[in-house]
Amino acid sequence: MKLGFVSDSLGGMAFHALLDHAARLGVSGVEVNTGGWSTAPHFDLKTMKASADARRSFAKAFESHGLEIIALNANGNPLHPTQPEQADCLKDTIRIAGEMGIKTICTMSGLPAGRKDDLMPNWVVSSWPPETQEILRYQWDEKLLPFWTEIAKLARECGVERIALELHGNQCVYNVPSLLKLRTAIGPVIGANLDPSHLFWMGADPLVAAEALGEAVYHVHAKDTMLNAPVQARTSLLENGSLVNISARSWSYITLGFGHSEEWWRQFCYRLTMAGYDGWLSIEHEDVLLNSLEGLEKSVALLKGVAPVAPSDFKPQAI
Repeated sequence: MKLGFVSDSLGGMAFHALLDHAARLGVSGVEVNTGGWSTAPHFDLKTMKASADARRSFAKAFESHGLEIIALNANGNPLHPTQPEQADCLKDTIRIAGEMGIKTICTMSGLPAGRKDDLMPNWVVSSWPPETQEILRYQWDEKLLPFWTEIAKLARECGVERIALELHGNQCVYNVPSLLKLRTAIGPVIGANLDPSHLFWMGADPLVAAEALGEAVYHVHAKDTMLNAPVQARTSLLENGSLVNISARSWSYITLGFGHSEEWWRQFCYRLTMAGYDGWLSIEHEDVLLNSLEGLEKSVALLKGVAPVAPSDFKPQAI
């Protein structure tokens, strides 16, 4: 496995300073945010789309620091009913990736409205009342499947081989069954960006998810979640309070090792290896209490201690 981080983890830092710190930390690459819910401070989508020179200069900056571009990340809602620019960002990101020879795109599956002419996305997380099933039918059959059929075709045309969908709340694809359902319908261009932090707050087990997804794991975001047991006991893990009011929340994103121990992360890396994954561990720092650079440094140090790097060389003795 190789270590890297998401560029927005150091979103307040200038581009070349970010690359300097990446080289200093000893990671192998950076995953680059291109838009969506990100302001993409290190990647001007419009300029990159229009200028081959800009694309070459961007790639050369990585090469000069001994780094790789892990993937491009368009982490918005491409099925938002009133924001078509979200889908445009994803499509442009795929086109730019093709021009740059980048094979992996990270994004979300999208979440449409609950029916035609609704203006807001609608996330169904229960099977009752009965109208929930009609919402799901509309979202999948009339919106999600046609959209991803189109995107898969675009990816093939551009030479993008893997679209890694983040299993994320408020998206149609948010757990193992929904990812595998879309993958079965669209094909192997669709895989998972396995981020344990989201599975933690949704009550799933990332260790089991890694095994269940197997070869469908295309990317891994390394992000931790603190489950605040006293608050959870009162309110459940269904949380819509302010992201910055940590003490009042039942869960919060947190620096690696502060929510789950080094031993847990060791098991996670081993389970990924058992599932056949030998790709990137891309740290996504979203801890609102720790300094971003300090949090990233601590996360890199933890993963360097637990992630396998060299290939196995075990062979049974001929006895």
